[in-house]
Amino acid sequence: MTNKEAADHPRATRRDFLKNAGFGLAAAAAIPPGLLLPAHSRAQTAAKEPSSGGAIMRAIPSTNEAIPAIGLGTFLTFDVIPGEPRKHLGDVIRTYWEGGARLVDTSPLYGTGEITVGDYAASLGISDGLFIANKIWATGEYLADESQALRSLVQSEGRLWRRQIDLMQCHSLVNAEVVVPYLRAWKKEGRIRYVGVTHHENVYMEPLLSWVERGNLDFVQVNYSIFNRKAEERLLAAAAERGIAVLVNMPFEKARLFKAVEGQEVPAFAREFAGSWAEFFLKWVISHPAVTCALPATSNPKHAAENVKALRGPLPDREMRARMVRHMETIPGFAQIAQTPWYPRKSYKGIIGRSQAELRARA
Repeated sequence: MTNKEAADHPRATRRDFLKNAGFGLAAAAAIPPGLLLPAHSRAQTAAKEPSSGGAIMRAIPSTNEAIPAIGLGTFLTFDVIPGEPRKHLGDVIRTYWEGGARLVDTSPLYGTGEITVGDYAASLGISDGLFIANKIWATGEYLADESQALRSLVQSEGRLWRRQIDLMQCHSLVNAEVVVPYLRAWKKEGRIRYVGVTHHENVYMEPLLSWVERGNLDFVQVNYSIFNRKAEERLLAAAAERGIAVLVNMPFEKARLFKAVEGQEVPAFAREFAGSWAEFFLKWVISHPAVTCALPATSNPKHAAENVKALRGPLPDREMRARMVRHMETIPGFAQIAQTPWYPRKSYKGIIGRSQAELRARA
């Protein structure tokens, strides 16, 4: 497999989008749930319930609820301009479901991502079976005003066709001192089931760690991959010590890992547990004992099928994990991954990309 989920994409980050959070809640909110899915599509046959035998499961420490160790990320990949083809995204959701994955991570910030997830989950008859991890960052018009937060919650419930969101996370720690207490109140009131915080950049590892060390969280979401192992220094151990589940974003480094191994075969020493580079990279991540679930994102059903294969079969032990790292360090270009653009040679043309282009033209 080569150039998996590659793309020519400007190096804008989620933090850039958060600076223009009004777009996330206004432009995407203008599209009501179900609008993008034709009526005949809503009558699709329900997705098959897969056999759970052999799937790698992990317990959420605060409740001992078990979830599969591979989930689905939706940043950029599930953002589609209204009216453009998106059946492939329904196929991605079906493939993940039938492969045993259950957790889907999304956000109002992700353009039409919530709408796409909600529409296809409903059409496949799996809405109630998914574990929905969502995000929020806004609170209100003034200090201690909850109005914007509540509007965002209700909007997400409608888009995702859910009575209750399983996990609500403070998105990229934005306004966390105000947002997290509201999330805790919502959990107590039964509006959500779990509380978490997220980030995706190494420079925010210390602030993220401070929230973990305070405790009273159910989840923390952090960037972690065979290339970027910063979370191993303190955060993963701290989460394990305090009984906090760990979600991992960027396990493929936004497809840059696939670019680094382009044209190369999975090493012979790893083929007992990894038939593809996707399995190689994902099993390295979920074999860490503190990791609860990795969140590879894709818009390609074939790649989705490769990703969910990592839910089954043996995992590398500590010595094998170290050998895998040593192997990657021999590959030319691996050390320079952080300096290369996200998604080499592919573009995700959603309302996020359209708005970014408009803003660049204006600026």
